[in-house]
Amino acid sequence: SGPAPRNARSFLPTSPASSSYPDGPAAKEPGTAPGPSRCPTPSGLLGEGDFQFLLCEGCKQESLNLKLLTCLHTLCLGCLRENKPIGQCPVCQTPIPQPDGIPDVDNVLFSSLQARLRIYRRISSGGLSCCRCRREAAAMWCSECEEFLCPGCFEDHQWFFKKRSHEARKVEELRAESAHRFLEGTKKSCSLFCSSPRHTEQGHVTSIFCRKCEKPLCCSCALLDAQHSSFYCDIRTEIQRQQDELAELGQELAQQRGGFEASRAALQEKAAQLEAAGHGVRELVRQRVEQLVRLIRREEEELLATVGRKQEKGHKELEKELWRVEAVLRRMEAGERLVEKMGLYATEQEAITWQASNVTVWGTSFLVTFTQILTGYPPNPLWRSSFSKPSLD
Repeated sequence: SGPAPRNARSFLPTSPASSSYPDGPAAKEPGTAPGPSRCPTPSGLLGEGDFQFLLCEGCKQESLNLKLLTCLHTLCLGCLRENKPIGQCPVCQTPIPQPDGIPDVDNVLFSSLQARLRIYRRISSGGLSCCRCRREAAAMWCSECEEFLCPGCFEDHQWFFKKRSHEARKVEELRAESAHRFLEGTKKSCSLFCSSPRHTEQGHVTSIFCRKCEKPLCCSCALLDAQHSSFYCDIRTEIQRQQDELAELGQELAQQRGGFEASRAALQEKAAQLEAAGHGVRELVRQRVEQLVRLIRREEEELLATVGRKQEKGHKELEKELWRVEAVLRRMEAGERLVEKMGLYATEQEAITWQASNVTVWGTSFLVTFTQILTGYPPNPLWRSSFSKPSLD
């Protein structure tokens, strides 16, 4: 059987919580204190397109506390605590039944995938140390213990678990694989632990499933709970049954999704038709408004032309009347000068013998002409000729 390993106690079975996951105790570097759980920013593999689905659907960041809502959306605790209004999914507004708005179901699948991808990221980055001795460089990876081991610790590991089939692989081989291949390998080698909290801490592997409790059990728990013995079945059979149900559910969802996609396409087509009709109405309104604007502008031009013509005609008439008034004023000035000179220089005989009749007619013509100018009637041509050229003989 060979000698016992140098540190056999260190290879006692451990639970998944004490594995080499970066968020477990074994993954912390010596001398580091645990800090508060926060949502780190997406980096490395989680920032790539193939693994975007692992991020919180609210903040699009990696989180250690992912919750699965009844609408099957996955959100971190930070987004759920900051969610307004409380009690609704921030993605699809589906009601959350819990009063505080925090679902009770953890998305263990996404949390597990994130943890396994963090392990792969550590493998790809290099510089790994042994999870047992903490001194030597890691050369092997045990997928069952989920630990990195140096050659010496791996030899002790193989001796301790010689009766178990722990699958171990070289770190260099894992580093050469893709992330998808690494996830597939860890999926096949993942162990199932008893659902009892006390046994989970001790790492009891289970092979029994209780359909009444819907929990995996180890042999000890199954023997102690004899009342549910009729509901026991092989856990691999139950896993296969649930996988078949998931496949059928996936097919049904695909069919329903096809119907919903057809409805969405019909709604989108109606929306496009409505948008096209609205565009046509807007174009018609624009054309009618432009037509009305052209008509108004044409009316404006016609009105302005009419006002201009009337204004021009009025100006001409006013100019004509102004000329007539100025002509009368000039004649009156000439008459005033003549009367003034006669008063100054004419003799009595010249004043008496002045053609009295002509002077009387001339004065009367002035009065009639002025009256006609004020009333707007044209002067008599006979009167105009009578005083247009007064005779001085």
